[in-house]
Amino acid sequence: MSFSQRNAEAERPLGAAPLIPDGLDAILVLLRHGQTQFIVDRRFQGQMEAPLTELGERQAQLAGARLADPNASPPIPVPDTAPFAIVHSPLGRALRTAELAAAEFAAVGRATPPLRPDSGFLEIAQGAWEGLTDSEIETRFGAELAAWRRWPTRAHAPGGESLDRVRTRVETSLTALLGEMADGSPRGTLDRHQVLGYADAAFRNPRWSLIVGHGGVFRVVVCALLGLPDEHFWNFDFGLAAITLVEIRAGRAVLRSLNLDGYLGADRATAGTDNPERPAGAL
Repeated sequence: MSFSQRNAEAERPLGAAPLIPDGLDAILVLLRHGQTQFIVDRRFQGQMEAPLTELGERQAQLAGARLADPNASPPIPVPDTAPFAIVHSPLGRALRTAELAAAEFAAVGRATPPLRPDSGFLEIAQGAWEGLTDSEIETRFGAELAAWRRWPTRAHAPGGESLDRVRTRVETSLTALLGEMADGSPRGTLDRHQVLGYADAAFRNPRWSLIVGHGGVFRVVVCALLGLPDEHFWNFDFGLAAITLVEIRAGRAVLRSLNLDGYLGADRATAGTDNPERPAGAL
């Protein structure tokens, strides 16, 4: 056995998070729920129930239609197959978004797996802040809110969840899902081009799964997949009904696309931007 072979067996590749099975080729698609009335009112949602608005339902349908037709121009790097799994936060806004998105797969004759709730992808509990508007929280909890926005690993809402606690449940759920995706699928290899633009027949139509959830928890999901500490929580953002793709190549996660939302068309201006003139994503 060569040195390189021994070293490969002894160490995980640099950049490969421990929760990802060795050699896994797969794609995870993260879809944030559509607009809710709480968002219109600028209220903190957390784990409170907040149903989709009419616009939010339309956003979810448009996102599902885009995933159901990935080869439409411009194409997105999602296999033209049914997802291996559709997992969603148990909260109603995520469930409804998942239902509407799955219906678009059915509309093109593609069988989809049963929708599966997973509490690991619940939104971060915001305790005393839930249901309050921005201005109400700033008035009553100004110091705590400022600390959360600056040092999210050291501060959180009174009565809410710490990022450590969220990270634990997220990693548990991701480990289970990725283990299912790895079971029976061929192992990939890192001994191939790692730069986009080169043909890669070995990474054609891997299993992919759809996770429907929330902006806060998705920040933790991406940090976990990329092996980043939670200090990077605020380095990522997720627009309403926007699509984010994480490719897993031979056990190493790559953030391939963040906040794809061009398919929202005229609905894009309100899809999660504070400034309607600033695009929320690309595609």
